[in-house]
Amino acid sequence: MNPRFLLSLLLLLLFPLLTSPLVQAKSYAEREDVRVFIAEMQTRNGLDGEQLRLLFAHIKPIPAVIDLVKPPADPGVRSWRSYRSRFVEPKRIAAGRRFIQLHAKALAVAEARHGVPAEIIAAIIGVETIYGKHMGRFGTFATLTTLAFDYPPRAALFRTELEELLLLAREESRDPLSYTGSFAGALGLPQFLPSSRRKFAVDFDENGHIDLTASAEDAIGSVANFLAQHGWVRDAPIAVTVQLAADTPEEAIKALLAEGISPRRTAQEIETAGVKFTYVNPHVTGETTNPTQLAALIDLVTPANPTEYRLGYLNFWVITRYNRSSFYAAAVMDLATVLSRTGRL
Repeated sequence: MNPRFLLSLLLLLLFPLLTSPLVQAKSYAEREDVRVFIAEMQTRNGLDGEQLRLLFAHIKPIPAVIDLVKPPADPGVRSWRSYRSRFVEPKRIAAGRRFIQLHAKALAVAEARHGVPAEIIAAIIGVETIYGKHMGRFGTFATLTTLAFDYPPRAALFRTELEELLLLAREESRDPLSYTGSFAGALGLPQFLPSSRRKFAVDFDENGHIDLTASAEDAIGSVANFLAQHGWVRDAPIAVTVQLAADTPEEAIKALLAEGISPRRTAQEIETAGVKFTYVNPHVTGETTNPTQLAALIDLVTPANPTEYRLGYLNFWVITRYNRSSFYAAAVMDLATVLSRTGRL
């Protein structure tokens, strides 16, 4: 085959890669969009422009974080049973019980101060990182830079978090390149994004600084504070599983689900809207009912299996402020229920 033809074919195949922002720029410091960002940081926050340029010059894109943060190309149908089995499983339960025993005092203080049950705090840390086992090893500054400037679908969010990281580093007199975390820029045992780290993290062990990576006490207090600041109601129920009547109209179910997971109706109002139900073993599973409290109808779908329904109260919605997924909130609730069987703190 003609060598020139082969060379032309090779260049044609490589052209998309050679012109990609991830390959094209020698460093982020040379890119115009990054220069604009640096100027904004100088004007808005008084950050040193030359120092920022040096930071951006020292890092390279991390293509892997884009692959990890992207939604699946073929998402298919989500499965509640499959999702739940990832988090409510023997190894995580055993680790959660050890965590509760080891940090009983801090959990008890956090619960007393903020009203958030100890097992809910422990369950969130367990779901997020298996109690510190998986906190992520990506350089946070490089991760957020890659997502802020090379992942257009969520660039605005990650530019905000990149700004928050720079402000956090200034507040802590710390090198921005020293932070490590998840592929989405989340930090420490509770996986706080930099904005949440600045707003909700607390020095719970009172040693003079906040450390969400090495201090379980700071992580415990910070999770409790996050939930409390988002409206957690002390001694109130989270959700209760219900069985819908067989003759419930599909249109009535869809109408209630379309209202979202923010609680808007009492149990009686839900039934008035056409969705008749009975409670499924409340108290036995750790769930409690409250007919007068506002709730939302939550559907937990598993393909080829009956859908599980719950009435989600305000505290269920509060858990979704941590991760905006009803599957997530239900998994936290279920793991907490199992952990609570070791005895309340």
